[in-house]
Amino acid sequence: MSTPTPASGPAPTGTFSAARTTATAARVLRQLRHDPRTIALMLLVPCLMLVLLRYVFDASPRTFDNIGASLLGIFPLITMFLVTSIATLRERTSGTLERLLAMPLGKADLIAGYALAFGALAVVQSVLATGLALWPLGLDVTGSPWLLLLVALLDALLGTALGLFVSAFAASEFQAVQFMPAVIFPQLLLCGLFTPRSDMHPALTAVSDVLPMSYAVDGMDEVLLHTDMTATFVRDVAIVAGCALLVLGLGAATLRRRTE
Repeated sequence: MSTPTPASGPAPTGTFSAARTTATAARVLRQLRHDPRTIALMLLVPCLMLVLLRYVFDASPRTFDNIGASLLGIFPLITMFLVTSIATLRERTSGTLERLLAMPLGKADLIAGYALAFGALAVVQSVLATGLALWPLGLDVTGSPWLLLLVALLDALLGTALGLFVSAFAASEFQAVQFMPAVIFPQLLLCGLFTPRSDMHPALTAVSDVLPMSYAVDGMDEVLLHTDMTATFVRDVAIVAGCALLVLGLGAATLRRRTE
């Protein structure tokens, strides 16, 4: 890659270009194509976890039905968070982001390109996990499988957005992994998976009300229990999608031009 001349300078970071965003996404996907371990982590690990969960409750299939839908959203969120944060941090520490931002490439283009690339993989991941849970593993849901897929996809995209955001605050891949207990584990404990949120201490219930994973689990529960799309489901989906967009915006705002 040739070094841009000082006269050219970077484009204003507020300028957004669909062509530059698409080119960035294509570059990320080409890199990932040569990293089969990362692809396996993103696409296969959630499926393997669902298979393991199904046979852990082999004597009680109803238990799998009760929590399988929720975990169908949680597993992709966690794996996309890990992969995205580490992959983006690797770009930072290698100097790739600094070189890219020295070119006519805005911060919005860069973040949108990464989100588009990992989002494409999130679609594949969600389709595989949802199809596996519903048919080979026999997950019994009352609502439409398409609604289940929608929530799983939004959860994976939320994990992607969170991973892009926290990568700005880590100096190494080990530190990126350390963000998982701080960002993911509290949401996992408070999302209502282990006990209804209404049964928690009022202070914890209030905290859970502002965590996006709570609405991801609520959305899955709505599909599990209702045949039609409910107003609560629409609210949950809108909140998860809104949180993903908000975090992506924060990721663009915290994107540094120079690796320290």
